[in-house]
Amino acid sequence: MSIKIAYGEHPSQFGVLRRPKTSESCPVVVSIHGGFWQSKYGLDENDALAKDLAKRGYATWNIEYRRIGEEGGAWPGTFHDVISAVNHLDQLKDSYQLDLSRMVVIGHSAGGHLALLLGSLLNQKESPLVVSIKGIISLAGVSNLNEMLQIHTERAITSPVTAFLGDSLEELPIASPIELLPMNVEQVLIHGELDRHVPVSLSVGYHRRAIELGDSVRLVTLPDAEHFMVVDPSSSAWKAVTDSLEGLI
Repeated sequence: MSIKIAYGEHPSQFGVLRRPKTSESCPVVVSIHGGFWQSKYGLDENDALAKDLAKRGYATWNIEYRRIGEEGGAWPGTFHDVISAVNHLDQLKDSYQLDLSRMVVIGHSAGGHLALLLGSLLNQKESPLVVSIKGIISLAGVSNLNEMLQIHTERAITSPVTAFLGDSLEELPIASPIELLPMNVEQVLIHGELDRHVPVSLSVGYHRRAIELGDSVRLVTLPDAEHFMVVDPSSSAWKAVTDSLEGLI
């Protein structure tokens, strides 16, 4: 079963819910796509991931959100959309038999950034989240905005980080996951060593800092994987993702 469901009024405020063929309540995976928060990239990038996990017995909620170039997109609107999309599951849980006590968030690239930001909300006394998160899997995630910005500067290219933050560049510390550690949730960082889009150094540095602060986080580096292999169910990197998911659930 696959159904498109709106969680807001903007055309980009929707998700695609897939549910396995079972009459039992099932665990949930929230999928957040990447693309450096830009509107030219959409949730179809995570379609294969979502379909594969649904076949494995997970309900998947593959979400879209307002991005750079769309009204209300970029910071903080993009993150507000992700929060709203996740909270919307509370309204869907009974109709679709979703076990939200077994919910994991998976984010790829910029989606990994947004997934880790969700984890930071669990430390807040008055969190905007109305649902719980059992674990977060960051796939080649942009876990350090400052380092990503520096890398783009060294490459002499315009950084999407600048476009994402816009006039709120001074808010980088509250928009960058590494600055918000420790988090009150289990995290798994999976990153290919051949990644040229988001260097593995971001996950290595994030992991080091998280461990120093006593966080529950595991780092899986894949020597032969590049940026997109971690969201490709047909790749050799995919087993690391499914094994990590099973471990969290």
